[in-house]
Amino acid sequence: MSLKLNLKYAGDSAGKEALASMKDEVSAAFGKLKNGTGAGSDYLGWLDLPVNYDKSEFARIKSCAEKIKSDSQALVVLGIGGSYLGARAVIEFVKSNNYNLISKDTPDIYFGGNTLSSYSLAELIKLVEGKDFSINVISKSGTTTETAVAFRVLKKIIEDKYGKEEAAKRIYVTTDKSRGALKALADKENYQTFVVPDDVGGRYSVLTAVGLLPIAVAGIDIDALMSGAAYAREKYASDDSPENDACKYAAVRNLFYRSGRKIELMVSYEPSMLMWNEWLKQLYGESEGKDGKGLFPSSVIFSTDLHSMGQYIQQGERLMFETVIWVNSPIEDVDVPFDSDNGDGLNFLAGKTMHYVNSKAFQGTILAHTDGDVPNIVIELDRQDEYNLGQLIYFFEIVCALSGYILGINPFDQPGVESYKKNMFALLGKPGYEQEKEILEKRFI
Repeated sequence: MSLKLNLKYAGDSAGKEALASMKDEVSAAFGKLKNGTGAGSDYLGWLDLPVNYDKSEFARIKSCAEKIKSDSQALVVLGIGGSYLGARAVIEFVKSNNYNLISKDTPDIYFGGNTLSSYSLAELIKLVEGKDFSINVISKSGTTTETAVAFRVLKKIIEDKYGKEEAAKRIYVTTDKSRGALKALADKENYQTFVVPDDVGGRYSVLTAVGLLPIAVAGIDIDALMSGAAYAREKYASDDSPENDACKYAAVRNLFYRSGRKIELMVSYEPSMLMWNEWLKQLYGESEGKDGKGLFPSSVIFSTDLHSMGQYIQQGERLMFETVIWVNSPIEDVDVPFDSDNGDGLNFLAGKTMHYVNSKAFQGTILAHTDGDVPNIVIELDRQDEYNLGQLIYFFEIVCALSGYILGINPFDQPGVESYKKNMFALLGKPGYEQEKEILEKRFI
């Protein structure tokens, strides 16, 4: 049970000679990662996380998940960026993008605190109205605006509904282990707490309590998820191994970047992988987009987006390459029936499965796009389950780190995201920003 990297459709830029030319750079990047000598080395906790995770906290996560399943019809997860994308991606990948509509034995899971939209928050309030619900608020500092505002609102609602003492038993906090506004509040109110590790950045945190509590509430096997990641950790432990597809993929991405392919288009053929693509976009965008460098991560779901983006991909400016994730065995399948009238002319498909039809769309699209000079990298996965997904998560995390070091940047910081926050705080009138407020307001006159 293993994922496979297929470079058959990637062109000469990913051929043996091109990969050989990258060997020294890949080896140097791998050494920085494994030895902790590269930029951002304080945030390498994810490397050994699949085997060195806190086993007692892991057990508490499963215990709390069972409690939430027993006393709640819904779980509200409040967090932004890495504090929610990973959990939502896993839930939809393993279960369905229609999880809340089809879940029978597990609570609905609503994600909030990731926008400042008034309508979105009002809708969330309506969704939990009349339901027994719990809250999992996720923030290392406790002061992230989007999450903190939503928690302030939902905290009042849950306390009004159950009373402060009972509400405290339904609020689960994932935050810093010892400091910060949210940790202080959790200690004061006696909330159950889980730790955001100091050495794991937000976009790498899906396999920590940040992601695992909501994932477990959805009835997903988190032991299998961690086992898959542990398998990948062992598989990609040496850059000398010819089986190290992570090193190959990191090299190919940089080769494409240097040849002028500045956009990486993440392609999936399952709608349930939409949020997976969003997780990938944060992982790559926040890790690589700095110092005027970095591939721009974009995404599509085929065959749906072939009817909207397909024309540009086929014949537009040659700016991109595609990274396609293909799952060999679907979660469920459907047979195409015979129709005696055959008004749609599709009886040639009768008796075939929808997955078979989808596989031919996958093959036909790759051939068309490569004929149109869009290189394709294919990552094949056996099944869309926890074990395979654990491998996939770790694979992309290590590729991202290696790619960043090859690119010559720190793949673990994100200084650029602070700029909008400073402007927003000033315009909102936050104390201490008075001078900036006056300057910024004049720019809008």
